[in-house]
Amino acid sequence: MNDWQMKSPLDWETYVDKRVKVAAAEKNEYEGWVLTVDPVSANVVLANFPENRRVSIVVVLGHAVQEVDVLQEADDEMKARLSCIFAPEESKVYSPEEMDKRKNDLKSWLEANHIPVTEQGESGRTLCVAGVLTVDPPYGPEECSSSNEIILSRIQGLIQGYLEKRQ
Repeated sequence: MNDWQMKSPLDWETYVDKRVKVAAAEKNEYEGWVLTVDPVSANVVLANFPENRRVSIVVVLGHAVQEVDVLQEADDEMKARLSCIFAPEESKVYSPEEMDKRKNDLKSWLEANHIPVTEQGESGRTLCVAGVLTVDPPYGPEECSSSNEIILSRIQGLIQGYLEKRQ
C-alpha cells in the first residue's frame, strides 16, 4: 500500500472541492477538481470543465496515486457546479411550503379517487396508501415503496398520470 491508500477518509475529505495535480504510476499526471475519494479503494474522482464542452470525469485508481498537490480552492460558484454534476436533470429543490403543497395535493387527489391515504412518521412527511405502500418526499412515482409489486406498479402509474395532468 502507498501513502495515499494509508490515509483516512477524513484526510481524503480535505481534498474534496479543490483543484489538484495527481502524480500517478508510470509518470502519469492528472489535473482536475476533486469530486470525491472512494473510502475503500482510495480512487480519486476528478472533474474538468473544458471550454464549450460537457464536463470531463477522470478516475485515478488509488493504488496508482503517488502524490496529490492542491492547486486551488473552489469558490462558491465552482462548489455549486461540482455538487450538481451527478444530480439528475429533473432534480429540483423544493421549499418546505412547496413540499407541503405537493403532499397535500397528492393526498387530496388520492382521497378524491377513493384511495385510502394517511400520513406517517413524526412530522407526517410520509404518505401511507392503503396501509401497504408509502410515498416519501417529493411525492413522485420514484418515491413509492411497497413489498406488493402489483400495488406498487398501479399506484406509481396513478401518481405519474396525476403529475402529468398537473403540468
